[in-house]
Amino acid sequence: MTTWKRTGHSTRKTRTTTGRRGAAALGLACAMVVFTAAPGSAGSGGPPGAPDPYFPLAGNQGYDVEHYDLDLDFTPATDLLVARADIKAEARRDLARFTLDFSGPAVERVVVNGRPAAYSRDGQELTIVPAAKVRAGRDFTVTVWYRGTAAPIEDPALGVYGWINTDDGAVALNEPDGARSWYPVNDDVRDKATYTFRITAPAGLTALANGEPQGKPRTVGDRTTATWSMRKPMSSYLSMVAIGRFTVTDGRVGRLPNITAYDPAGDGDDAALHRTTADAVRWGQERIGRYPFDSTGGIIDRIDVGYALETQARPVYDGEPDESTIVHEIAHQWYGNSVTPETWADLWLNEGFATYAEWLWQEEHGGPTAQSVFDQLYATPATDDFWHLKTADPGRDELFDYNAVYLRGAMTLHALRTTIGDRDFFTLLRTWAEKYRYDNADTRDLMNLARSISHDNVKPLFDAWLYKAAKPPTPKG
Repeated sequence: MTTWKRTGHSTRKTRTTTGRRGAAALGLACAMVVFTAAPGSAGSGGPPGAPDPYFPLAGNQGYDVEHYDLDLDFTPATDLLVARADIKAEARRDLARFTLDFSGPAVERVVVNGRPAAYSRDGQELTIVPAAKVRAGRDFTVTVWYRGTAAPIEDPALGVYGWINTDDGAVALNEPDGARSWYPVNDDVRDKATYTFRITAPAGLTALANGEPQGKPRTVGDRTTATWSMRKPMSSYLSMVAIGRFTVTDGRVGRLPNITAYDPAGDGDDAALHRTTADAVRWGQERIGRYPFDSTGGIIDRIDVGYALETQARPVYDGEPDESTIVHEIAHQWYGNSVTPETWADLWLNEGFATYAEWLWQEEHGGPTAQSVFDQLYATPATDDFWHLKTADPGRDELFDYNAVYLRGAMTLHALRTTIGDRDFFTLLRTWAEKYRYDNADTRDLMNLARSISHDNVKPLFDAWLYKAAKPPTPKG
């Protein structure tokens, strides 16, 4: 994610607390509805929450999702979403009941393995009781039909995210736990899955999503359906749909499709987005290694949220992005999307790497060196609030703190570069992206990898730069 706001050290945007159009029916979507027709609710189905201290209600450890098939029919004039989610998963334990994260529109029906299932809703939890217990190790399917008005999550600390209605359609931006606002999901950052999106909207609108289009859009009467497929594993916070009046440009970066789009009613420049995206992908392939997905691109829309987001393979920009922002979001395709943190406390592994990619890009394209940027930031007095949070584990409400997570995350990497030298550092950048490709990793994994590559004891550096809310000592080369 890229954010902009005027601070003492940089310019960034911050998340706002309202979308372009209101969040109607949010309370209704979260109301408890209980159905008790199915038999047998006894037995364990796995804890409803995954072990993430920042979002303890998100996710379920009782199963592993393999694929989401989302059929979405949206009418912007009324904000009506009529949808069906088909979820294929594998049970990790016997499941007499289980939960999905869902705070979206009213549920109409639930089926598990072809048989009607009982369900109840309480806040963000959709609890499902299948007609027959799902045995550990078995694949199973869940289908949920739902309809109504989807609304964004409006968090006082984290801003607006999830399903966001726009003037001519909608955009879904999920970081950190917004996927539940528009589809039932196991919202555990570690439970990556593949996706199919079938999006129907009024003819004349364009529907975009992660991955690659599956054939041309099909129009029947006054409605058009587009199908997209993300065949590489994806964390739910990176899933995305965008519906609106877009101008689309198709191109290639080598053999890689480059699909960009912009809202012609806004101030976006699709030619610049298309060109810079291609340049950033080529640069990343040279610096970091194989691009991890089957396509690239980007979307410029008028969303009024105040941030860009690295949605997988196709970032979304709120208005026209500058070059550094595009580089940042493309770098995330390796760092954050392919290699994803184990928990949200380690978000610096996403934002620190993507911010440092900006510094490296600038260094190689006539801008300031990474060392000069580091020196300017390091000159901040030890008493300044710049140092008042820990970079690793800044706290849930400070998750997107620009100074602690973004800038000091990048500074940590530069301090590591200074300590172990360029050869080992750039080997680390490439090895990290390859070793944990499509997987999850944490700060300890990075520290151990740095130690194995450099044969240096880097633990004191990691402790000082990541786990103390204080100005660290000057790194020694």
